[in-house]
Amino acid sequence: MDAFSRLSPRRKRLAACAAGVLALLLVGGAALWSLLGPHFRPGQTAYLYVDRDDTPDSVLHKLGRMDSTLSLRTLSVLMKTRGYRVRTGRYAVEPGESNLELYRKISSGRQTPLMLAVGNPRTVFDLARSLGAQLEADSAEIAALMADTAYIDSLGAYTPQTLPALFVPNSYEVYWDIRPRALMSRLKREHDAFWEARGRREAARKMGMTPEEVATLASIVDAETNYNPEKPRVAGLYLNRLRRGMKLQSDPTAVFATGDFSIRRVGHKHLSVDSPYNTYLYIGLPPGPIRIASIAGIDAVLHAEQHDYLYMCAREDFSGSHRFAATWSEHRRNARLYQQALNRRNIRLK
Repeated sequence: MDAFSRLSPRRKRLAACAAGVLALLLVGGAALWSLLGPHFRPGQTAYLYVDRDDTPDSVLHKLGRMDSTLSLRTLSVLMKTRGYRVRTGRYAVEPGESNLELYRKISSGRQTPLMLAVGNPRTVFDLARSLGAQLEADSAEIAALMADTAYIDSLGAYTPQTLPALFVPNSYEVYWDIRPRALMSRLKREHDAFWEARGRREAARKMGMTPEEVATLASIVDAETNYNPEKPRVAGLYLNRLRRGMKLQSDPTAVFATGDFSIRRVGHKHLSVDSPYNTYLYIGLPPGPIRIASIAGIDAVLHAEQHDYLYMCAREDFSGSHRFAATWSEHRRNARLYQQALNRRNIRLK
């Protein structure tokens, strides 16, 4: 006879009860563990991207590819029993996060913002592609808004030509699922804050220029040199020309007028392209920026170097810096040095 059989009826009932309680505790503990245990163990913080086309099943599928050490069955049960409406966003999945923590995060829309990089490409449509690659919004949606003349007019002082002046290259904290109009409104606020900071708007006013005109000149300065310490000198040169009523005669504006940004050597056929952007043909600033101006370029215009230079030419060592001249004869000597260097490198007109 085994030990259990020798027990009295009362002790048998107590033992059975204890076994039942233990079983309940084990089941309950397993359930708690499935809810609260550290199930997700990516090597570092990972991000779940939930877009407008997602369903609860596709969200689970995405999570299943993010290195979950246990089944997602518990999370699925939570979604069905407690309810889950898909909320778009970028959600951080932390190492050791539990099913319950993750459920609460994605069901409440408690997403994690990202740092959106706004660069200074040649056109607003290049920028749209860059933004679309970082956000849920498709680049075509953003580009369509940037091309909407009625919307551009609603922004205030902008035209399709001056719209590039709206954007200030920097990094901005936004939510991944921000919509295009909300994004543009945010970037407009950042633009306004930028121009109010450090007295920039007042400095432009004292120069007799609008922020859009400053950005237009800054875009030419940026196109002429990537060397930031030289930009105030380049800006001073073009301001000297503007004050004297001279044509700016900037090669990058002629290239912009052609629309062919692969040109490496600018020739007479490029300089003769009839476009208001071609400053070899038209006096004054072009209708708008020839690229999105950098902060360094804008500040270079606002704090331009005071000098007598009217001409500049790239150095023959291709360092990216320039030789400056106050007279035409001096400029011609500098230009010959550069042209000879181009010939030695067999860089021909396109």
